[in-house]
Amino acid sequence: MKTFKIKNKNHAKISTTQITALLAILLLTFFGAGCLGQNTDDGTIAVSGSTSVLPLAQTLSENYMRENTDVIISVKGGGSGTGIAELIDGSNNIAMSSREIKDSEISNAGAKGINPVEHEIAKDGIAVIIHPSNPVPALTLDQLQKIYSGEIKNWKEVGGEDAEIAAIARDSSSGTQEFFKEAVMGEISFRNDLITQSATGAVTQEVSQNPKAVGFIGAAYQNNAVKTVGIESGGTTVTPTEENILNGKYPLSRSLYLYTDKNTKTAASEFIEYILSADGQKVVSEMGYAPLKKA
Repeated sequence: MKTFKIKNKNHAKISTTQITALLAILLLTFFGAGCLGQNTDDGTIAVSGSTSVLPLAQTLSENYMRENTDVIISVKGGGSGTGIAELIDGSNNIAMSSREIKDSEISNAGAKGINPVEHEIAKDGIAVIIHPSNPVPALTLDQLQKIYSGEIKNWKEVGGEDAEIAAIARDSSSGTQEFFKEAVMGEISFRNDLITQSATGAVTQEVSQNPKAVGFIGAAYQNNAVKTVGIESGGTTVTPTEENILNGKYPLSRSLYLYTDKNTKTAASEFIEYILSADGQKVVSEMGYAPLKKA
């Protein structure tokens, strides 16, 4: 075997095989850390994305770590689009999303060697909320579209008081906004004076403080600070209860997802297995979401 003399104080000889191995180690150290960090099974799991899924993921992770003390799970929000982008660039192991992954995101993932796998973990509904003092009991999908497009500007046009409507929504990185746009707006654009918030909790707070406001949030975020408006269809008003979401009667029902890389590490896979188990789905129901199957 041909060797090269390397000048040092010991005049050691290093083979070409050893040089190649050293170079490989250096390349992995400096350029491969992100990819290795995503799939190396060191017992740590990074979860990020949808704020609609966030409180559920936080509770599930706390329960799981209590029983699996060798696992550390970090959970943060940021929106569905942010979570998927972080999965693609290797910043997380699990992306939370309140919408299906887009074709463009799948393409971007493939270009970086990531093969996204979809895991449906729960059902949810989009609750339309108003201030508790607002007397409007229900809205149709057509009225919602006209409110959010700006065609309807005053509450008196939908049976309310004579007051200008303030339309609140999540920002463009949100899967909740994406779903609402697809299910309610279609090809119609949002109104120019739409007020956007970066988190679901901020939408709820804005509506709770503004008697003229209307917003939409994940059904699990409903609370007494706001009033949930029913969706009227064919003379029947339907609210986003677990039963109505599971049986499909509520028109703004959706699925919630986790996305992983096909080559994800075992710790992340086992955490998802727990979420889909009977114990995990019990937590889903207790947290105000609809489980995949009614117990």
